[in-house]
Amino acid sequence: MKKITQSMEFKPFCVLIAIILICGIISGGDFFKITIVDGHFYGRLIDILRNGSKYAILAVGMTMALGTGGTDISVGSVMAISGAIACSIVDERILAGLGGNVAIAVLLALLAGALCGAWNGFMVAKLKVQPMVATMILLTAGRGIAQLIADGKIVTITSEPYYLISGGYFLGLPVPMYIAIGVIILFLLLTKGTAFGMQVESIGVNQESSRLSGIKVERNLWIIYILCGMTAALAGIIESAGIKGADCNNCGLMIEMDGILAVAIGGTALSGGRFSIISSVIGALIVQTITTTIYAFGVAPELTRVAKAIIVIIVCLLQSKPFMDWLNSLLPKKSAKGVQA
Repeated sequence: MKKITQSMEFKPFCVLIAIILICGIISGGDFFKITIVDGHFYGRLIDILRNGSKYAILAVGMTMALGTGGTDISVGSVMAISGAIACSIVDERILAGLGGNVAIAVLLALLAGALCGAWNGFMVAKLKVQPMVATMILLTAGRGIAQLIADGKIVTITSEPYYLISGGYFLGLPVPMYIAIGVIILFLLLTKGTAFGMQVESIGVNQESSRLSGIKVERNLWIIYILCGMTAALAGIIESAGIKGADCNNCGLMIEMDGILAVAIGGTALSGGRFSIISSVIGALIVQTITTTIYAFGVAPELTRVAKAIIVIIVCLLQSKPFMDWLNSLLPKKSAKGVQA
């Protein structure tokens, strides 16, 4: 039991359960209501799973970048690029010879995400540019690239197979949930089943010491940012499939902040080092639960960012050693015999 309570996943999981229970109490139980229509499950909890899958996938890749002490603030632009490429191929605006093949469109969109990640990795690993600055380049230019791909227009598609990526169901549950589970399993196998996870943590603690101990720091940074780019691309595909089109101006807009927030809520230190894939996924579900709750209760949408800002402040304070030391100093101290001093 002690091992469970001291794990990184325990606190975020408790927070998620607490938020869900509070929402259920406030809504009089409607929050937990699930209906079945044509063999498909519907309800607010299902909405959280469907919409939160995109954030979970994004958070998984972001966890790797933050685990090294870096970051990637270009994920929103990468989503726009991948969505523009996939929808333009499906709509046969580009590469018409492919006949709008959905599978090829998805693969090329993922490849584009990998190339974007490789660019970020090159800037960070080879040129030694600060991750915030390096990824800011693609943050700024990425939407322009997406606009060029889409010819400055909102690309709308009617492909049912492509729509099923986001709007489809399997065994009554949303397809994005299964995609997210697949990504999570792959990353868990990579970080827990190999030495890669320990190398990421080592790089986050001290890059120079990691290099001296034989870890290929530059190669690992490249891999990490490529993986981050691919998860962002996959999230972009899911989002564009959900709206049946590519909106380069709004796809993934400011979503990098939600990704960082999800990882931070999960307990991964923004300075790098120890990280947890599962904790970040729980953090993503917390972010989505807050968003779904605000919309469901008719609260003004602009208050969503206020709520998230408050959470960011709380997370930052909890990760601040001086603040925690001050907070602990306010608690009553006990003597050696367990009596208050």
